[in-house]
Amino acid sequence: MYGPGPFLYVIFLMIGWILMLYTLNFYYLVYQSRNNIRHNKKIRQKTELPTNLPVVTIQLPLYNEKYVAKRLIDAVCRTDYPKDKLHIQVLDDSDDDTVDLIKSIVDDYRLKGFDIVCMHRTDRSGYKAGALKAGMKHVKGEFVVIFDADFIPPPWFLKRALGHFFTDEKLGLVQCKWGHVNENFSTLTEAQAVSLDLHFLIEQKAKSFTHLYMNFNGTAGIWRTSCINDAGGWHTTTLVEDLDLSYRAQMKGWKCLFLEGVEVDAELPVQMNAAKRQQFRWAKGSIQVALKLLSDVMLNRKVPADTKVQAFIQLTRHVVNPLFLAQFLIFPMLLAMNYELYTVGWAPLISVFMYTMMGPGGYLLVISQTWNGDASMWREKARQFFFLMFFSSGISVNNTVAVFDAVFGKKNEFLRTPKFGIVNKGDDWRNKEYVLPFTKTTLLEIFFAIYGCIAVFISLASGNAIFAPMMAVPTIGFIYVAYLSILHSSLRKKKTKGIRRPYAPTIATGKHGGGSTTMTANVTQTRTVNQQMVLAGVLAFLVMGAGIAYYGYQTTMYPINKAIGFMSRAQTAQTPEQLAEYVGLTKDLTLAKGNPVWLFPTPRTDFALIRENLDGILLRAESTSTMVPHSEQYNIAMRDMHKSVMALNFNLMEAVPYMYISFNNIVMAGLWVAAVIAMFAAMRKARPRVQLKTV
Repeated sequence: MYGPGPFLYVIFLMIGWILMLYTLNFYYLVYQSRNNIRHNKKIRQKTELPTNLPVVTIQLPLYNEKYVAKRLIDAVCRTDYPKDKLHIQVLDDSDDDTVDLIKSIVDDYRLKGFDIVCMHRTDRSGYKAGALKAGMKHVKGEFVVIFDADFIPPPWFLKRALGHFFTDEKLGLVQCKWGHVNENFSTLTEAQAVSLDLHFLIEQKAKSFTHLYMNFNGTAGIWRTSCINDAGGWHTTTLVEDLDLSYRAQMKGWKCLFLEGVEVDAELPVQMNAAKRQQFRWAKGSIQVALKLLSDVMLNRKVPADTKVQAFIQLTRHVVNPLFLAQFLIFPMLLAMNYELYTVGWAPLISVFMYTMMGPGGYLLVISQTWNGDASMWREKARQFFFLMFFSSGISVNNTVAVFDAVFGKKNEFLRTPKFGIVNKGDDWRNKEYVLPFTKTTLLEIFFAIYGCIAVFISLASGNAIFAPMMAVPTIGFIYVAYLSILHSSLRKKKTKGIRRPYAPTIATGKHGGGSTTMTANVTQTRTVNQQMVLAGVLAFLVMGAGIAYYGYQTTMYPINKAIGFMSRAQTAQTPEQLAEYVGLTKDLTLAKGNPVWLFPTPRTDFALIRENLDGILLRAESTSTMVPHSEQYNIAMRDMHKSVMALNFNLMEAVPYMYISFNNIVMAGLWVAAVIAMFAAMRKARPRVQLKTV
């Protein structure tokens, strides 16, 4: 068989098998989480703290967190634990007015008798891992608790979680479940909430206190100090220092325990660009840890085989993102080429059924079983899962970039996820600092959104409407993520990195005994007329691009696809008249001249030669029609024409993918993308107006 069809089909199937293996592993973990006897026995074990409570250090790594720093420190200082046994380290790397805010809060609590210190660094070397590493030099006691800025630990947290360490001296980590203080703020927070819930209640529970490697989630956990030191301390070579340390600790023989009954509330990212930044860091960091530690895990004879398998899957699972995108790109090409994806008529129905059961159907079943004790809760989680479907599809572009960054060793700054102190549904974050602009990745998301719309149309036009929903779900996801990326950044503020201001809203000056003049910088993030015009231009240009793509498909690709369909019918024609009819229709739809393979063209895809061959078949059909039906000469002529038709059909199918990437299409697409980039650049350069009021 000629053309790229067979090659693309093999790649498509290989990717499908790989994705299926990762999906099946999720259901394996579901089974393990239901039958983790050691975990269930451990968490039911009665725990008691010693009479002489141990000294505990709580580390709070912060960077430019003026909206949540006080909330976190206040919550930690409400911990139900003796003050003389509690050492609190605020590891502050801030370079804005958060510095003065934190110093003020720390000073207040120190006056109240708390053993609390602020350790401020000015270089941020190693980022969060560097701050934790610096703090370890001054740790007091046998245990270290870590909370990120967006967490709100309850007062009872420490006493309820700490007791498990005294039942097993090899227990190095206790990880608690994350709660979500703003879960119902938006569809974005709901999608993230159900994703994290499934991670904790399935994966973490399945691996807890077993020989399978469980990861520290970076916060809301307690480490045994000796475990951190034995594992080599905090390393700064990856973006996920938590995953790195937890793997090294377990390779040293330490155990990890997940406490599903101890939940610590946290603030979920409310801005799409912030959520994308967090996902990017997790995806890239996981691949970095895989490149760093996976070979050691695989070559270690003391590590059981199933542990190696699970470690490989966990550390490499983000490769499903580029694989998913590759499959998303290939499938419409196969449909457009009318490639024979199946040999029996019921195969598409079976494919869709398996996709549904292994994907949405299976996940909904897991959700119903996970929250089966609360009917209203599992229905709520099931509703949120549909938002997760769109979010996880759309975020795959962002995560794919992260994977390639890690594979090719690109160095990235540890970019924190901004928090705005959002708790209630009506809270506003748009007029605050730290709002992130969209990135170049948004352009790729727009491309995949447009490509997905074309793919849905191809599914319908090629007579494969049953596959249209499978293409529509990720397409909606790309649109969802790209739309919110632009919408959530249109009101962004000017960056303030590196500018440290006193923590005070006003600056008062005045003469001796006279009045005072207060200058208030009212930095409100309002859309200027230019911003609105640029945004409208971008949307109009996107619509125009989609319209041009649709018109191009209708006038160029659709006729060729119809021609391929007619040639397929000609291959099964029983009479020369039928064959001539289909070949004639094919000729009418085929271009008169040209070769879509503009780089190293081949005669097989030359439309002028194809039309000449079609004319030859028509002449042979006319001659065959004068023969005695079903005679030997007649049958030989029909067989030869069928072979010729089949060969030409393969030539047309070979030409189809090259028509998509024709020179004209590449130039037009390049100009279109350049125009969109220029508009986005104009939006990024737009600055909010700053009004200075004199009172």
